[in-house]
Amino acid sequence: MDTVIANRRPELEGNLPPLLMVLMELISEVPAPRTTPVDNPVTEARRTVASAARKTALVSGLAGLVPGPLGMLSIIPDMLAVWRIQRQMVADVAGLFGRAPALGPETMIASLFKHSAAHAVRDLVVRTGQKWIVRKASVKALRAVLEKVSVRLAQRIAGRAMSRWLPFVGAAAVGAYAAYDTHQVGETAIELFGREVAIEGAA
Repeated sequence: MDTVIANRRPELEGNLPPLLMVLMELISEVPAPRTTPVDNPVTEARRTVASAARKTALVSGLAGLVPGPLGMLSIIPDMLAVWRIQRQMVADVAGLFGRAPALGPETMIASLFKHSAAHAVRDLVVRTGQKWIVRKASVKALRAVLEKVSVRLAQRIAGRAMSRWLPFVGAAAVGAYAAYDTHQVGETAIELFGREVAIEGAA
């Protein structure tokens, strides 16, 4: 198991929608990088992203082979598996740039979901000149952000549900999309950690 460097266990009170609960759990633990700073971080980061993209394509493609009702039940676990691979990828990209101290729920949410729900994450990480400002958020604020993200993700779930009724064609499509999505997450992480990152309020 990878070392966890940031743990902000959410208060899961009440009956949360399944997708929101999955997202809250996902960002409550941020893994430590398995990488160290290098002289050519962009090149190494893109290799890391390409490797993660292949893994997510395989995971989603195999999950997409499960047809019909059983396939419907596999959608959220499939997406969670992909997000976990992407989460470690983001941490590894940060490590390559020497930005491990900047890892946290805020930068993880921004990396994972900015490309698909920019409006939801725009207040967590803000670019000022040549650096990024990370605004530390409470659990309540993180939940509000993830509620907005989940609305956009629900549309993706609907698309995957349709693919489960065409398992072979659908498996290829969701696998390709998982790889594309992982590349998008990777580029966001490279853009974020490739610049100076300041934690608002940090000493």
